[in-house]
Amino acid sequence: MGANEDQEMELEALRSIYEGDESFRELSPVSFQYRIGEDGDPKAFLIEISWTETYPQTPPVISMNAFFNNTISSAVKQSILAKLQEAVEVNLGTAMTYTLFEYAKDNKEQFMENHHPGSSTPTPIAKIISVETPSPAPSSKKKDKKEQLSKAQKRKMADKTDHKGELPRGWNWVDVVKHLSKTGSKDDD
Repeated sequence: MGANEDQEMELEALRSIYEGDESFRELSPVSFQYRIGEDGDPKAFLIEISWTETYPQTPPVISMNAFFNNTISSAVKQSILAKLQEAVEVNLGTAMTYTLFEYAKDNKEQFMENHHPGSSTPTPIAKIISVETPSPAPSSKKKDKKEQLSKAQKRKMADKTDHKGELPRGWNWVDVVKHLSKTGSKDDD
């Protein structure tokens, strides 16, 4: 079988194996991503595997350059890539994308043992923004700030007002008129 036939068969197998798996993503017919670890897991990482024209006779290109991995130190990334390359050499000549993803899943804890989520984390965006943003003017502007309303409060207010945002004439007299009509009171002055 030629390389293209092997790739077509492996592509079909990957699509059926990972159908419905949110961790797997097919970027193109020769490029795939897999998230190792659950959503929100600080030790989760993303592996991208791209096939060369002569894959599986030649090794695929394995990358961890995705933005998702920006909190992982380059030493840990290099360590993971080195271990994956060892697995590539063992499986050279056979379909190995599934094998590599499963190998990474099975060895996630070992791969990430030197990753410490708090130590190498880049500066949060909020800090960068607050550093670059000039401090606001004194408290005079804060007094002018409008009260924030919830969605339900806004909807209720919209139901009471007309298209201009004004309350209908006599809106606050409705209860008084109802009361007078029930009691039969009239102003006889």
